[in-house]
Amino acid sequence: MGSVTPYDTTTGRRYRVRYRLPDNSQTDKRGFKTKREAELFLANVDVAKSRGEFVSASQSRITVGEWAEQWLATQVQLKPSTRNGYESIVRSAIVPKWGTTPLAGLTHAGIQKWLAEVSTRAAPSTTRSYHRVLSIMLKYAVRDGRMIRNPAEGVKLPRVVQRKHGYLTHPQVHQFAELCGPDGDVIMFLAYTGLRWGEMAALRVMDLDMLRRRVNVDQAVTEVGSELVYGTPKNHSRRSVPFPSFLSELLAARCEGKAKGDFVFTAPEGGPIRNKNFRARRFEPAMTKMLELHPDLVRLVPHDLRHTAASLAISAGANVKAVQKMLGHASAAMTLDVYADLFDDDLDAVGEALSAAGAPEVVGKMWARSEIEPGTVIPMKKKS
Repeated sequence: MGSVTPYDTTTGRRYRVRYRLPDNSQTDKRGFKTKREAELFLANVDVAKSRGEFVSASQSRITVGEWAEQWLATQVQLKPSTRNGYESIVRSAIVPKWGTTPLAGLTHAGIQKWLAEVSTRAAPSTTRSYHRVLSIMLKYAVRDGRMIRNPAEGVKLPRVVQRKHGYLTHPQVHQFAELCGPDGDVIMFLAYTGLRWGEMAALRVMDLDMLRRRVNVDQAVTEVGSELVYGTPKNHSRRSVPFPSFLSELLAARCEGKAKGDFVFTAPEGGPIRNKNFRARRFEPAMTKMLELHPDLVRLVPHDLRHTAASLAISAGANVKAVQKMLGHASAAMTLDVYADLFDDDLDAVGEALSAAGAPEVVGKMWARSEIEPGTVIPMKKKS
């Protein structure tokens, strides 16, 4: 319990409320014009403390900009590329809009209005990224006792229309590889293993098991600005991925004369292979020629070769669980969500299987309803 005491000022009598914070330290709030006003404030404090919803004014006065810096300092568990993306959004979008606003000044309606404005000039995925970062940041503020609730929760967001996946057939993969010249083996490797670019670029000679025809994926590289940062694969999905026998010769040529710790795939000058350089030098010119040869083909980016790998594996009879392990997805459900379109043919197979199993000539002719009167009891034969 707290107390309410009056005091005199040059403008008249005012009231002070003394109360204890949840940590049992004492504080007060002054300036109430009536005793009733002060008593209501004290009652609200007591109710909030009993519900575990109390937030002191000093805690919630911190600005969004100040809190953003404190929050970013705690994000040590993030992968470098993710952290870099969070920092970019905080400094380019959140701080310019909300930097000087106290946490207590954020409202659900205000955040909704801001994101609605953002959606008029940015892609739906960008709007969702802004919301995600702000919401995670405010969720942390709630846990730290600086806010009662997260005002970013429940905000209406624009719908993201998924980009249509582009798939190459076996002949198209080989044709595309030829158009990429000396780096055609990169296309072949990505299209038949499904590794992410960063996983392929971080692959070392010792990660190849040529006898079992397996690639041991336990490292990935991310380009953060101009810096290359090495770490674990996405979802920390260390895994063993098979590769077809016709890649053995290509991989052996890449590994010739290299030590176990050397990279398998390198740039022409011998350094690490970089996505942007490869796209500009090999991938984009070859893709332009592919589109001339195949007008119906969707323009691809290197990551789409991962989709091609999934398509080729499924067409070869691989089940969902095998594809999940090959691609390093967190769950088979995720694989189904991403590649649902590749399983459409399975519906035809289900229909054919049901037709074969349930056909009248297989199960026998069923009794027609007209032959049996409603309520008729069919006697069972007695056991002899």
